[in-house]
Amino acid sequence: MRVGIYPGSFDPVTNGHLDIIERASKLVETLVVAVLINPAKGKGLFSIEERLQLLRKVTAHLDNVKIDTFSGLLIDYAKELEADAIIRGLRSADDFEKELVMAQINKKLLQDVETLFLVTAPEYAYMSSSSVRELVLFGGDFTSFVPSPVVEALKNK
Repeated sequence: MRVGIYPGSFDPVTNGHLDIIERASKLVETLVVAVLINPAKGKGLFSIEERLQLLRKVTAHLDNVKIDTFSGLLIDYAKELEADAIIRGLRSADDFEKELVMAQINKKLLQDVETLFLVTAPEYAYMSSSSVRELVLFGGDFTSFVPSPVVEALKNK
């Protein structure tokens, strides 16, 4: 079985994330969207459980997508799942430089897992979770950047 992992913080999940999830789900038999539990990043806007619930809502139409969490090294999680691929979305050349280094380290540590880069659709190239959080913080219109369940959750924050 071909298993892919799409890791991230997803705080909050954006339309750009959802685009990558939908496209990646066509490339593997099972796509695990994995929320990283990273104590170094602090609490975040949404709790881990809220992120999981939102991801489940926005991916409910995708039968081969599973939502999970992990902490520690991604390669250890990949070994645990017997994953074949790590999926990463690229918005810019800056993203590529950072992701390339991580992909090379992961390949050195776990040779059986490939990293697949998916280039973000142009309409989402400028979008990030941190931009959405900033719009929310300062009262900007964020509604076109996130799926509707996330819009409602952000309005309730």
